[in-house]
Amino acid sequence: MALSFNEKETIVAEVAEVANSAYSVVLAEYAGLESNDMNDLRDKARQGGVYLRVVKNTLARRAVEGTDYECIKDVLVGPLVLAFSQEDPGAAARVIKDFSKENDNLVVKALSVSGQLLEASEIDRLAKLPTKEQAISMLMSVMQAPVTKLARTLNEVPGKLVRTVAAIRDDKQAA
Repeated sequence: MALSFNEKETIVAEVAEVANSAYSVVLAEYAGLESNDMNDLRDKARQGGVYLRVVKNTLARRAVEGTDYECIKDVLVGPLVLAFSQEDPGAAARVIKDFSKENDNLVVKALSVSGQLLEASEIDRLAKLPTKEQAISMLMSVMQAPVTKLARTLNEVPGKLVRTVAAIRDDKQAA
C-alpha cells in the first residue's frame, strides 16, 4: 500500500529528528530475513537503546539532509534497515553485529560516526567502543590511580620507620 504525502512527511521528520540526536548509524541489508527474525532484531535494538527503522531510500535521503549523516546518501541502495545509536556510539554496531552472527541474511553495508562514512569492515572497531558507564568507570580508575599511589607512598615512610626501629630493637635484644 502506498504512503500518503502526510505519512511520508511524518516519517522523514521522525527519522531526521533521530538522526540529529544520534551518535552513529549502521546501515544493513536485510533481504531474506523472516518477519520473526526482524521482530527479534527490533526487540534487541530497543533493549540496546537503538532506533531501528526500515525506510524507503528516497525518504531516508531526505531525512538525513542537513544532518551529520548526510554522507550515507550514496550508500542508500537496496532494502536497508537504519540503526541509529541513541545512547552511545557503539550501541547500534553491537546490536547489528551480534544479530548478524546468528543470521547470515543481515549484512552490514556501511556505518557512519559524526559525519564520517566508514566501511562495513569497521563495525568491529565501532562495536568495541565502551558504553558511557564503562567509559566513566575507566576514567575514574585512571583518575584514582595517582591518588592511590600517593597514599601508598606516604604510608610507606612511616612503615619503613617502624620496620627500622623494630630491626634495631631486635638487634639490641639479641645482643
